[in-house]
Amino acid sequence: MQENPSNREALIRKELAKKNDEYNNFLELRNNIIRESLNDIESTEHRLEFITEINGVDYINDSKATTVDLAWYSLESIDRPLIWIVGGVDDRNDYSMLKEIVRDKVKVIICLGKESRKVFKTFMSDVDLIVAADSAEEVVRQSNSLALKGDTVLLSPACASYDLFTSYEDRGNKFKDAVKNLKNSLK
Repeated sequence: MQENPSNREALIRKELAKKNDEYNNFLELRNNIIRESLNDIESTEHRLEFITEINGVDYINDSKATTVDLAWYSLESIDRPLIWIVGGVDDRNDYSMLKEIVRDKVKVIICLGKESRKVFKTFMSDVDLIVAADSAEEVVRQSNSLALKGDTVLLSPACASYDLFTSYEDRGNKFKDAVKNLKNSLK
């Protein structure tokens, strides 16, 4: 007796759906492990460093994220709507791996640095707004005016800092100082 082809197709579809569910569960588990690992690491200066909260908005310094991969992990680790500060010296970065996560998590991009055309071009259809800034103070002013309670402002540049700053530490310190100055001015 020959097996009914429609039964075989149904079994194959069922197996494929099961494998797809297993794969999705694996990816979710992997993402959760990455997120938990990043959260468990004691904060290192300039690496997902919580600075302060102002009017319900968290400010995070991740100036050490000078590559696209490091920026992806930073974006992935935060579960709140994001204002992402990105840019600097673009060493032929391929931002395409960030498009999906930016579309899902980022509402505003602030480009910090002289080379922002590539960021604009890559993400202009993925976020509500992209603006440019030429200093840490300007970035903080813009993020303060654009952020809503419950948002996170994340400096995770995916680029080297040598256009406006002497190092990623200099960039991070100037960002932290600008955030602290904003907080003090609002008291």
